[in-house]
Amino acid sequence: MLKIAIMLGSTRPGRIGESVAKWVLEVASKRSDAEFELVDIADYNLPLLDEPAPPSLGHYTKDHTKRWAAKIDSFDAFVFVTPEYNHGIPGALKNALDFVFKEWNNKSAGFVSYGSAYGARAVESLRLVMGELMIADVRQQVLLSLFTDFENYSVFKPAERHETGLNAVIDQVVAWGTALRGVREQS
Repeated sequence: MLKIAIMLGSTRPGRIGESVAKWVLEVASKRSDAEFELVDIADYNLPLLDEPAPPSLGHYTKDHTKRWAAKIDSFDAFVFVTPEYNHGIPGALKNALDFVFKEWNNKSAGFVSYGSAYGARAVESLRLVMGELMIADVRQQVLLSLFTDFENYSVFKPAERHETGLNAVIDQVVAWGTALRGVREQS
């Protein structure tokens, strides 16, 4: 069975992304076509790129990198949950993406974003990174507004229509993740 990580991309204290990621996991857990796991990058305490060799070489020397690499390698696909910070993704998420390379390759990804502009620009920048990491990102995405999907900009209360959108994201991630499994097996 396909194994999909729900990647919580914010490490900020008091973050609202945790409630969004838990909602994604709750909706995903109703499905029987894949296994889902919430992965909080804050739990990995990754420093700012401290490996001496580029990740594309795969020569990891630090225990935290090896642990992160093993976690990412264990998945077939990803659903990234990200806020938008200054028209982009959080630095901690970018750092986590940059830490390893081959462990991301030939997998699929979808996006759930939030912010004052729905997190749309964060997803745009994530799509550029996905291409370089050889991750096939799906078209469908869930865009959440701080103004309408959060009470007082902090309590997550998604509109019902978002569950339908999220299932469409997961449908595409599962389809592409399944198709790419054969590519990974040949690598």
